[in-house]
Amino acid sequence: MRVASLLPSATEMVHFAGAGETLVGVTHECDYPPGVEKLPRLISSKIHAATMTSAEIDTAIDRILTDEGSIYALDAKLLEDLAPDLVITQGLCDVCAVSLNLVEQAVAGLKTRPEILSLNPTSLGDVLEDAVCVGEALGRSEVAREKVSALRERLGRVEEAVAGLPRPRVGCIEWLDPPFSAGHWVPEMVRLAGGEELFAGPGEMSARISWEEVFEAVPETLVLMPCGFDAERARQEARNLPELPGWSELPAVKSGRVWAVDANAHFSRPAPRLVEGVEILARILHPQAFPDAPRPEDAARFPASGMGRPSG
Repeated sequence: MRVASLLPSATEMVHFAGAGETLVGVTHECDYPPGVEKLPRLISSKIHAATMTSAEIDTAIDRILTDEGSIYALDAKLLEDLAPDLVITQGLCDVCAVSLNLVEQAVAGLKTRPEILSLNPTSLGDVLEDAVCVGEALGRSEVAREKVSALRERLGRVEEAVAGLPRPRVGCIEWLDPPFSAGHWVPEMVRLAGGEELFAGPGEMSARISWEEVFEAVPETLVLMPCGFDAERARQEARNLPELPGWSELPAVKSGRVWAVDANAHFSRPAPRLVEGVEILARILHPQAFPDAPRPEDAARFPASGMGRPSG
């Protein structure tokens, strides 16, 4: 079996199923587990996000999607050279990964026709089922099912720990400039962690909102999880938020409950590490039920006066 992964989440799932040796090509964003970045890169981005602000990235995405239809390029020649038996992709979001149409066109032009497995989860349950599907496609279904069962047990322990506790009003922000709600599986993650998500319902798509809407909702906890960023990059992008009128009056700010998290690792990618994201949220929302506070690499907490250093 030779596998081409066109999704960072799929790359994680292949390794989750114990089949990392089957990978022959990945994307420019694949970085977990360490070492996958050394594999041939089938996908590249037309946006150089590392040197751009959130607002500049948002503008560039709108322009490229309008003018060209895709912000990603797929190396069809390399795909043919790698001769995969299976190509794992998605049809959920053209901003997050190469479009399914582009993949299908590239595969149609190959001398050999690999199977295409498209993953399109909208809930945490879907993500765990996808992990099983990937395992089955690779002949590792037993391993995948055992590991998913263990993940479900971890989620059950979180639910049990927060049962009966007050459910704080939580605002998860998936992009900062302009702000977007965090949809799909994130509201479910918040519920499992013992909170009430304010800006999206389970399975809903992320949507553009305004900071005025955020302030009017009076969140008790704000979790900044800009898609594609780690906690440190999110903290950097959030450094100007204290200048927004009304920021200092937010209950979340007054109580020091504004957090930046590693969206790449634990929230944006529909992969097994979302379960750890639920555990991080639970420790943020209910530290009394979870004695181990979020570690600096899990989340960065900001003092009410501004964007401070990460704290545990």
